[in-house]
Amino acid sequence: MTVRHFSVDYKKANEHGTFSPGDTLSGQVTVVTSRKIKAQCLLVKAKGKAQVGWCERDGRATAVYSDKRKYFYLEHVILQDKNKGDGSEIIRRGRNVYPFTFVIPNTEMPSSYEGKWGKISYTLQARLTLSIWRVQKTKTEFPFVTKSEFPFASKSEMIIIGLQKEQSATKTSFFGSAKVTVSVTAEKMGVRQGEALEFSVQVLNDSAQSLAPILYLWEKQTFAAQSKRIVHTNDILFESADCVPPWSSQTITKALRIPAELPPTFFNCCMMKLEYRLKISIDVHLTGSLEVKLPVVILLSTPEPHKLIPKRSAWFGKLRR
Repeated sequence: MTVRHFSVDYKKANEHGTFSPGDTLSGQVTVVTSRKIKAQCLLVKAKGKAQVGWCERDGRATAVYSDKRKYFYLEHVILQDKNKGDGSEIIRRGRNVYPFTFVIPNTEMPSSYEGKWGKISYTLQARLTLSIWRVQKTKTEFPFVTKSEFPFASKSEMIIIGLQKEQSATKTSFFGSAKVTVSVTAEKMGVRQGEALEFSVQVLNDSAQSLAPILYLWEKQTFAAQSKRIVHTNDILFESADCVPPWSSQTITKALRIPAELPPTFFNCCMMKLEYRLKISIDVHLTGSLEVKLPVVILLSTPEPHKLIPKRSAWFGKLRR
């Protein structure tokens, strides 16, 4: 109980509370003690890394797949006992504050992200060593945002121009003698966080039953390790549209608002990527279902002042019309 408090904190670099390549990361390590102590070492580290990991069962055997990549590692030694006896390694009784400053490397790195089987994190960690048996650690994460507006594997002009072009897809399914055709058209493929994705759905119902289209924003997380891949998909947002009567056609126009806290599309991490689709699903009673998907690229918007990101479950639910 000699060390009563040990923490590491950082100062916001901007009003949004985020950091990017080339930014200065400043903060302080705070040590509160009940008496004067001698430290072997007190240091602080800043690092960025990506890591993935999952298990797969094959009969009785379980295979573990994992990988990690370090984007940067910075270290600053605050106190160190070098047997000088000059008192520089002494921590006085009470509250002691030690400032530090790092410059984040100005290289391309992905934004902070946490998915089903992987995480991209940027952290500060302080370590206080009093003896070989007495080591204390503390750490905190800081939000990191890439400077790239288009964090894609391919940065060709065709892909960037294509984000602003109209996108469409059509699918026809036969259920016995019945035929159902669904066409979906979006005004553009790229939409920013917090903006509305405007699209229209045309349903040609050549069947004897009413059909109720359900509109989804569909998420696809892909993770890779040791030449293996695993995919996690999720319906993030959904909304039911009006029923389409038998032997009729109907065009539905909607605007699906993208949550401001939803992570943007990215491909600039070698171990994971995040994609989205606009999905239209129609269940045909006792016969089958029809799905049409259209690519959606969610782009980074000007971030709001930093706040804790709610758990993903808070994003789910039916949207109000």
